[in-house]
Amino acid sequence: MAKRDFYDILGVNRDASDEEIKKAYRKLAMKHHPDRNPDHPKAEEQFKEAKEAYEILSDPQKRGAYDQYGHAGVDPQAGMGGFGGFGGAGGAGFGDAFGGIFDEIFGGGGARGGRSNVYRGADLRYNIEVTLEQAAFGTETKIRIPTMEVCEPCKGTGAKAGTQPKTCPTCQGSGQVRLQQGFFSIQQTCPKCHGSGRFVADPCASCQGAGRIKQHKTLAVKIPAGVDEGDRIRLSGEGEHGVNGGPSGDLYVQIHLKPHAVFQREQNDLHCEMPISFATAALGGEIEIPTLDTVAKIKIPPETQSGKTFRLRGKGIKGVRSHGHGDLLCHVVVETPVQLTERQKELLRELEESSRSEDGLHNPRAKSWMDRVREFFAAS
Repeated sequence: MAKRDFYDILGVNRDASDEEIKKAYRKLAMKHHPDRNPDHPKAEEQFKEAKEAYEILSDPQKRGAYDQYGHAGVDPQAGMGGFGGFGGAGGAGFGDAFGGIFDEIFGGGGARGGRSNVYRGADLRYNIEVTLEQAAFGTETKIRIPTMEVCEPCKGTGAKAGTQPKTCPTCQGSGQVRLQQGFFSIQQTCPKCHGSGRFVADPCASCQGAGRIKQHKTLAVKIPAGVDEGDRIRLSGEGEHGVNGGPSGDLYVQIHLKPHAVFQREQNDLHCEMPISFATAALGGEIEIPTLDTVAKIKIPPETQSGKTFRLRGKGIKGVRSHGHGDLLCHVVVETPVQLTERQKELLRELEESSRSEDGLHNPRAKSWMDRVREFFAAS
């Protein structure tokens, strides 16, 4: 079962401050601690979930890795922090959140009961940039990703060839140790085997006893037509290998669109600005505009104003879950002429004088605006 988002677990926003994170965790830890909820079967699971979320988000380095790579960036089994080697030691823990007081009462929040030694591999995330055309029509590409694979020399046992891991002498293979503090008896993760229940006396030279090694693999990814910014493609079982025979995680390929020189995408519609000359706007004409796969013609009616939008039906993008194509919306921008010659300036002045003599006939919007201005000052 996939892990929940750490921010959702604590009930805070992704830009929450350290104090807000600590406060949220303190509240959840007091609410769900197993010793305060002996009749609540899910209390232990909820408590451990909140504790893990706090331990990651209270450490700036781990939080940065989690924000960038998700759970893969802070997976303790990976040993490389997803894709970037994050997830180092240090950071605030359970005792830090409560200043030692809560630890004295509940013994540091240790786990209760037995613990499975089989773990599912971490999910991985790979960010990929595609062009607008690739997103619209689909494409296939290859990606090379780092991952943790089973160590071949030891077959994942972590022990030197010819040897086998031994049962942990501290916890007798349970992965847990029991501590007595006052009236409370608390179970915690075994400090010697770290909960695995096994102890490698003679570690494998290739993986140093971890049972997995960092490698790279190349995968072919088919990007379906119509994907959009933020869409994810799931490659089942292509994440990291599980521990002790556990299933592999999944790989999520995150789509990001490269900026386009002409178009801006809005869901399945495309938008573009279409500059036209002053003469074309006034007299009308026909212009050509590009689409993603061809060229279309648009008739500009006389007296077209800047800002007018022309819609080309079906010239947008057909989304992954859509039944039809979106539209292409062309927004007219009337371009003011520049670097005019003296003769051109003279002609424009003549046009301006001729337009003024007709009492606003040729500039109705300007006349209407001026009339409203006069009414405003007259009323005041």
